Amino acid sequence: MKVIFLGTQEFSCICLEYILKSKHKVVAVVTQPDKPSGRGHKLVEPKIKAIAKQNNIPVYQFEKIRRDGVEDLKKIDADIMVTASYGQILSQEIIDICPHKIINVHASLLPKYRGASPIQYALMNGDKVTGVTIMRTEAGIDTGDMLISSKVQIDDDDNFETLTQKLAHEGGQLAVKALDMIQEGNVVWIPQNEKEATFTKMIKIEDTILDFNKSAKQLVNLTRALSPNLGAKFNIGEITYKVFKLSETISQLQVPNGTIIESSPKKGLVIKCQNGAVEVEELQAPGGKIMTAKSFLNGKKIETGIIVNA
Repeated sequence: MKVIFLGTQEFSCICLEYILKSKHKVVAVVTQPDKPSGRGHKLVEPKIKAIAKQNNIPVYQFEKIRRDGVEDLKKIDADIMVTASYGQILSQEIIDICPHKIINVHASLLPKYRGASPIQYALMNGDKVTGVTIMRTEAGIDTGDMLISSKVQIDDDDNFETLTQKLAHEGGQLAVKALDMIQEGNVVWIPQNEKEATFTKMIKIEDTILDFNKSAKQLVNLTRALSPNLGAKFNIGEITYKVFKLSETISQLQVPNGTIIESSPKKGLVIKCQNGAVEVEELQAPGGKIMTAKSFLNGKKIETGIIVNA
């Protein structure tokens, strides 16, 4: 089949690569506009745009696809659209352009974790299993009927990057399988059970602050969900430190949550939390590079007894 592929993030890049290697033909790639980045605000193109160029595939970048994309997409002779981490809501007019409409590669076992951040929520909640669902796109957010799904194991050392890779490879394979099934007419669409639906929201800056009134496990899982793209955060005075890896540790000290109870190159950086403590294993100071906490404390002193986020 002739496919219009819509995607922007790393997840979508991997899914696209699988379709490019299949018998199906990608006739256009739609992605978000180039965005300014760095101190010079130089425009940087999405990685998926480069992949499309390498394969001589036309690229479309609509500021608002609902407003700007309809006529351009109608002119493309395609059988179906595939979306994966595209980042814009599609109108019914867009959905109806192709004869086989649109399928979406969603990084959860629907109806669980609908919405923008299914990978992060699976990690934040300490799930041991997640997966990928191929669903038919509707005007609602991830409410469409399902075609196929597959489970993916979450390992204890997985973070957002590693779990995204796992899910993207699974999603790419499922997308090709779904295209094969649709082409062959071998499809049975399964309605989602609305009673089992759960929802995720976009991760905002305030969601990245570590709340040491929570348990060590909750803090570790939040950090996994935010690493390495955002990093969790805590503040000492006006200095914000990013944290990329935490581990649980034991503490019986009767001190306020958020108190630094160890801080040395030998013992590392340990912070009291609810029902125990966490050891900061990897962190980054403003303007610095990511380091182990022990290496960081070789050159920078942080006093014990300080309460972070105070």
